[in-house]
Amino acid sequence: MSLRRKTGTDGSVKERKGLKRKFAAYAGLEFGLILTAGLFAGCGKKDTADVDLSIFAAKSLNGVMDEICAAYTKAHPNVNFRNNYDSSGTLMAQIKEGAKCNIFFSAGVAQMDELKNGYDGGSVVDDTRVDLLNNQVCLVTYKNSGTAVTGFADISRAKNMALADGTVPVGQYTRAALVNSKMVEGDASKPQDISDSDISKALGGLEINSCANVGAVASAVAEGANEIGTVYYSDTFGYENQLDIIEKLPNSLTGDVIYPIAALKGDNTTADELEAAKEFIAYLQTDEAMSVFEKYHFSGNE
Repeated sequence: MSLRRKTGTDGSVKERKGLKRKFAAYAGLEFGLILTAGLFAGCGKKDTADVDLSIFAAKSLNGVMDEICAAYTKAHPNVNFRNNYDSSGTLMAQIKEGAKCNIFFSAGVAQMDELKNGYDGGSVVDDTRVDLLNNQVCLVTYKNSGTAVTGFADISRAKNMALADGTVPVGQYTRAALVNSKMVEGDASKPQDISDSDISKALGGLEINSCANVGAVASAVAEGANEIGTVYYSDTFGYENQLDIIEKLPNSLTGDVIYPIAALKGDNTTADELEAAKEFIAYLQTDEAMSVFEKYHFSGNE
């Protein structure tokens, strides 16, 4: 009897010790799983605050920037874009009047240079300016217009012309080309001083439809409201079935058509906004972004 009691006691002790070891093993395994799950939950999760970027971009950049910004937001969901498109001169005036802008993307160097010289309430951020793109001025007409105009030299043969005003870069490039072609008198370095009436008189009374930006010129010609007009090559993208290019103007007449971009800062610019602006400008210089610009008939400025 004593033997059975001893054997039973040893078995109970062993059983209890075995249960303790199993419990400790299960507890350790469960803790390890919890710890591992916690570590994996943190992987790939970036603690970044949402940022709203206000971009003021030339009207000719509307389509391509919408596409690039949409793709960028998919990869960087914390970045939200607030894009404003108009003529570079109008955008510059808005910025100088106090409109909040994180990035200025101009169709002309003159507007960027003016902001670089300083303005009330803000400034161009040092070392962020990049002369990113090139474009080309084109003389266009609408499909099947039957125009007698065969090139820039004989635009006086048209009944009317859509022309961006003197504050708009494409209007300034066109005025410079008219002066350099000796078709209109004036100073090619100050094209904004050449009025529509000056051009009309020099071209035998050609009717000028003054437009607020290059998009308005493209629309006026594509719709047949005006016989001819000058736009950028990039503005013909999407109008292939509505516009014919009569001539691409050489840079020797217009000057180089360069698109500079830079980050801006003001009193209400946050550190997150400034950092996001710099990162986006860096992205626009990548091969991935440049391939989209090229699809829209822009070229990189080298």
